[in-house]
Amino acid sequence: MKPIGETTVLITGASRGIGAAIAARFAREGYRIVIHYAKSHEQANEVARRCMSYGSEVMTISADLRSTEQLQRMKEKLEAEGFAPDILVNNAGTAYYGLFTDVTEADWDECLAINLKGAFLCSQLFAPYMIRQRYGRIINISSVWGISGASCEVMYSAAKGGVNAFTKALAKELAPSGITVNAVAPGAVDTDMIEHLDTEERHALQEEIPLGRLGTPEEVASLVYYLALPESGYVTGQVISPNGGWQA
Repeated sequence: MKPIGETTVLITGASRGIGAAIAARFAREGYRIVIHYAKSHEQANEVARRCMSYGSEVMTISADLRSTEQLQRMKEKLEAEGFAPDILVNNAGTAYYGLFTDVTEADWDECLAINLKGAFLCSQLFAPYMIRQRYGRIINISSVWGISGASCEVMYSAAKGGVNAFTKALAKELAPSGITVNAVAPGAVDTDMIEHLDTEERHALQEEIPLGRLGTPEEVASLVYYLALPESGYVTGQVISPNGGWQA
């Protein structure tokens, strides 16, 4: 295992929300950070500046997670710069809210490509490096709906359910190589994924949660950080849901 200052964390979709909070959490602890983003260049740079303010070495990189070619180029660039990830956080995702009967085939393909295929491709690309050094962490950001399912979020629930199954299977395959694979499946977190809710809907949602409030990106980031620690080496194949008791 490398010293913290030489350990690299790659967070996909890290330009905002939970991904940005995860990047900042690791940066505060002195890890080297790779901030992946799709199109939000300025937001990614803002997150990078925040991470650098903690003294962390930071790199930003853009790639379409649906494209094998772009991801291969990303991998080559990271390796050339000495930023091959020891810890991979598959955070990038997209939600869809609407009636199942209104979902198009294109919607379905897009949702599964970003939420599930992206995690598969990134894990497949970076696992060999972890296998060679016989150490690594893969942490997939899922959703409580991947566990229990949600009305009007059938497609998103299916994608995140796939992430959970992917996590459990990959954990068994990579365990002999000293690599742990876990998923964090948050409940309602205060990010732009719930910005479509009006004040009344937001209040009603909070009343459903036993703790009486939404989660914060920082709380999710703390759980991700824990799962990445060397001390967490006996935790693998788990889907952990920080949800305030909402779906306990």
